[in-house]
Amino acid sequence: MRAERLTVVTLGCVLGGAVLLAALNLLTAPASDLHAPNFVISLVGKYLCYAILALAIDLVWGYAGILTLGHGAFFALGGYAMGMYLMRQIGVRGVYANPTLPDFMVFIGWNKLPWYWYGFDHFWFAVAMAMLVPGILAFAFGWFAFRSRVSGVYLSIITQALTYALMLAFFRNDMGFGGNNGMTDFKEILGFPLNRETTSVGLMLITALVLSAAFVLTHAMTGSRFGKVLIAVRDTESRTRFLGYRPESYKLVVWLASAMIAGIGGALYVPQVGIINPSEFAPGNSIEAVIWVAVGGRGTLAGAVLGAILVNLAKTMLTSALPEVWLFAIGALFILVTLFLPRGIMGLFTTCLPAVVPEATPDAVPGIAAAKSAASEIAG
Repeated sequence: MRAERLTVVTLGCVLGGAVLLAALNLLTAPASDLHAPNFVISLVGKYLCYAILALAIDLVWGYAGILTLGHGAFFALGGYAMGMYLMRQIGVRGVYANPTLPDFMVFIGWNKLPWYWYGFDHFWFAVAMAMLVPGILAFAFGWFAFRSRVSGVYLSIITQALTYALMLAFFRNDMGFGGNNGMTDFKEILGFPLNRETTSVGLMLITALVLSAAFVLTHAMTGSRFGKVLIAVRDTESRTRFLGYRPESYKLVVWLASAMIAGIGGALYVPQVGIINPSEFAPGNSIEAVIWVAVGGRGTLAGAVLGAILVNLAKTMLTSALPEVWLFAIGALFILVTLFLPRGIMGLFTTCLPAVVPEATPDAVPGIAAAKSAASEIAG
């Protein structure tokens, strides 16, 4: 089995599973044992959004060696962009019946819509902002961080500080984003009521399609020459630099793409959960997303999707039965995976079937092997 076949299997599971659940929800009677309840549809939609975030993290961590502890910030920014659109759609149906201002602005005494809310009454503007805002932030952050050659644990700490700073900022009422309560009480999206089960099913199917598109995109990136250089940067950055490549440019591009993918995931997340608030910026969320990727297997893409779904399914089941145990369980899970399953669940497949996910080596880039032999000769 080759990596291309694994891609087909992953896409088949995501799309096939989503279509099957949609059919079981819409085409079976509520009393039937085969019926998929509405809450299951919402949960699966949420898991698929998390899988998009995990895919974005795997792109930078698994292939470029950038351990990010702040990708939840890009996810949350995309969510806020969609939340702003959904708030503008409430209009006179809000508590204060103001046609322009969201309820929380009326409550704190504002009488004018801030300039940065302009345009969010249009869906496609909100979608564009869900990608552009995380992209602009990622570009500004990456430009300074990568050009300064910040890497390793120092970069991870900075990314964690970034999302924590944004969380503190969004908690402020005068930021104009709802403060600690955030945004909620959404009514509709593109004219479709959010409380209608067909809307939930449609959002879940769209999320599955977007996840599949993101998977195909990231697979194409990592399988191209660009991806081979990324792997070389991850494994031997200094040697790749000596060959004439600019690692900081490759890192910046993949960091930008990853942030925009995460933003889209956040935009799909908000209408399905019905709320967005500053807690989405919490560093713990970003760290948990890294654990999803580690459990599934970093540097595989399919492992990121699998890890996000399995870990969140376990979280749902465990927090329902023993909510106080979850944090200990996920900590233990990360330790066990690190010690006994360093390549994640997908590593089990590569052990038995090495061709499923080929091991990335520095020789993947033409010239790296020559550089190794030249270095040996000089050392000799």
